[in-house]
Amino acid sequence: MLVALLSRGHALLVGVPGLAKTLLVASLAEALDLSFGRVQFTPDLLPADITGTDVLQEEDDGQGGVRRRVRFQAGPIFHNLVLADEINRTPPKTQAALLQAMQERRVTVGTTTHALPDPFQVFATRNPIEQEGTYPLPEAQLDRFLLEIHIDYPSELEEREIARKTTSADLGTVPRVLSAADVRALQSLVPRIPVTEPAVALAVALGRATRPDRPGESNGSSRAPKEVREFVRFGAGPRGSQALVLAAKARAALLGQAAADVEDVRAMVTPVLRHRLVLSYRAEAEGVRDVDVLAAVVASCA
Repeated sequence: MLVALLSRGHALLVGVPGLAKTLLVASLAEALDLSFGRVQFTPDLLPADITGTDVLQEEDDGQGGVRRRVRFQAGPIFHNLVLADEINRTPPKTQAALLQAMQERRVTVGTTTHALPDPFQVFATRNPIEQEGTYPLPEAQLDRFLLEIHIDYPSELEEREIARKTTSADLGTVPRVLSAADVRALQSLVPRIPVTEPAVALAVALGRATRPDRPGESNGSSRAPKEVREFVRFGAGPRGSQALVLAAKARAALLGQAAADVEDVRAMVTPVLRHRLVLSYRAEAEGVRDVDVLAAVVASCA
């Protein structure tokens, strides 16, 4: 999540209910002095419920009359960190309301375009096990998430600590460690971090290796690995390679390194590329997962 934050990217949090995904995002906003907005996605949610809408407002004109004017009422998306809770529970029409905001960091309501706060990042949650009453996320929207982060169950010791602390009278508070200005300064630093040429070459090679059909490359040695050709319908586009390089830079910054290298790229392959793969029905039938395909991709680019 810190990699996504420093990269100005959006993240998709995947995990079963009860793993504190909502609390995690809210605590992060509190620790960084960022405004926090939450949108609970439901089947009856409308795009205006997210972006806001124009409302007719009446006010006294000072002469005993009433003056009417149209005023924009901002929606919950106008915050620094926005939690899109259970994003796959709303129809594609409403999901699409986030597309312009996530890509351009502004929204258009009527004929007026409104800029979103800086920084603006979406952290969306998705339940991987309950599929009834849900809508699949369009590939165009999935591609706009920098990372897909899978949250697993805590260890036994961690779960004991959770059970002890969350049932006590004193829950404690989240200390503020950075200001919003500090966050913006760190975000502006990440693009300026150098990246080695082998790291860029590896990021591009990994992205291209996820594509089952690569026009113009007749050389057999340059073909995608067997697992990609058999189980992937569509691979990562150029945005995948861009995301790999940017995430590698953010990881290098967090580790205090002077430049991003191939190890940083390799470490970010799974969260960056897993949601950009469209697996075939054969993969589902045979139980092949995205991580299995990515392991073959990494091995082919070693």
